Amino acid sequence: MKKVLLWILGVLVVLVVAILAFAATKPDTFHVERTATINAPPEKIFALINDFHRWESWSPYERRDPAMNRIHRGAVSGSGAVYEWDGNSDVGAGRMEILEATSPSKITIRLNFMRPFENESTAEFTLEPTDSSTNITWAMHGPNLYIGKVLSVFFSMDGMVGKDFEAGLSNLKSLTEE
Repeated sequence: MKKVLLWILGVLVVLVVAILAFAATKPDTFHVERTATINAPPEKIFALINDFHRWESWSPYERRDPAMNRIHRGAVSGSGAVYEWDGNSDVGAGRMEILEATSPSKITIRLNFMRPFENESTAEFTLEPTDSSTNITWAMHGPNLYIGKVLSVFFSMDGMVGKDFEAGLSNLKSLTEE
């Protein structure tokens, strides 16, 4: 019986070491991106993204914890606007700051996640007008810390966050199309 337990323990140790070693080979950065076409002018869409007060109307993260604590600081909108949140385990805690807002084509946001894991990322919204619509891209990129590498052995960052981006873009579409 003791030999069997030692054998099982040995196999588990080898498995854990193999997973940790494999995780170390994962990329040092991540990138998630989704694009949608919205039948609305870019100015209309830009206004909803450029003002953190308006994110409650479209952001999929806002709906995961309606009781989340929100603090707005700095500028009302655009460069210098800050949004801090502290919510349940679905949304965690963090801070966003608009670094660049070039109306109506681009918004760059610094994301500082405090919980469940500390990490800093960059989110970018790019709006490109066409004849009758706007192509909008929501992208996020940043360092892939070791804990992220370990998690990526079991979960796809693109699959998890990408679904949220798709939902957010769909919400923007519903709000701005007439």
